[in-house]
Amino acid sequence: MRVIDDEGKQVGIMPPYEALKMAREKSLDLVEISPTAQPPVVRIMDFGKFLYQKEKQEREAKKHQKVITVKEVKFRINVDEHDYQTKKNHALRFLEDGDKVKATIFFRGREMTRQSLGRQILERLITDLGEKAIVEFRPRQEGNTLHAILAPSKKAPEHKPAPPPKPQSPPPQPAPGA
Repeated sequence: MRVIDDEGKQVGIMPPYEALKMAREKSLDLVEISPTAQPPVVRIMDFGKFLYQKEKQEREAKKHQKVITVKEVKFRINVDEHDYQTKKNHALRFLEDGDKVKATIFFRGREMTRQSLGRQILERLITDLGEKAIVEFRPRQEGNTLHAILAPSKKAPEHKPAPPPKPQSPPPQPAPGA
């Protein structure tokens, strides 16, 4: 088997018992890296330390993960203009925070005969949000609710330009006669 030592240098090809003897002399482990290679590749390393480093990297990667949640905005078919604008602004804020938005219209009783009004409200919301949202699911009916799911657009967030530096006033001059 091909042996790599603890410093990453290739030792060469040797029988397994010699590689194991070499690892034990350094009080380290002999770990098989690539069993399918010809000849198989093994490495002399501290396996416990290797597992610890790997776990530490995974924890660090998890810290930088963004968990996407689905926020819901509920409408009624007889929603007033101001209420519509308020809920649209909530949806915009959720999208800017990187969350998905589920826009829901709930029908009660005779409102089920007016489903076209509900579709119009959701289509209006989709057009109002424009490029800030991607439609993940078009409006669809499930029982007495009509809903659509919107995701934040993949566009990179626009960075605000830094304000220009303020001109510094010249240092104060000493008073004459001082």
